[in-house]
Amino acid sequence: QVQLVESGGGLVQAGGSLRLSCAALARTASSYAMGWFRQAPGKEREFVAAITRSGASPSYADSVKGRFTISRDNARNTVYLQMSSLEPEDTAVYYCAARWGTTYYTRVNEYDYWGQGTQVTVSS
Repeated sequence: QVQLVESGGGLVQAGGSLRLSCAALARTASSYAMGWFRQAPGKEREFVAAITRSGASPSYADSVKGRFTISRDNARNTVYLQMSSLEPEDTAVYYCAARWGTTYYTRVNEYDYWGQGTQVTVSS
């Protein structure tokens, strides 16, 4: 069982930056592949970024590539999403997700555990 707690969301102007954090509360959190997803009002939840349990081979959605960076600190059982050059289209609730596995995963139905979400609002 893994409990995920996100933090770091908020209101930012277009062009600004935010860093989201996801604390994984589990004794073996470093064994889990992690991902970030987002859901805007009226839209389906979509993939943003993913990382393997070792921190290697990050994967990004095309819409955020070059602007967002996913990383993890296994000593702290925490995954981060550094977001830069934010656009109004990035406005959404951002969710952290986890699953046991040796690679990275990009689909909603591949993840077993989800956080409660954190709101990111980008004003124009």
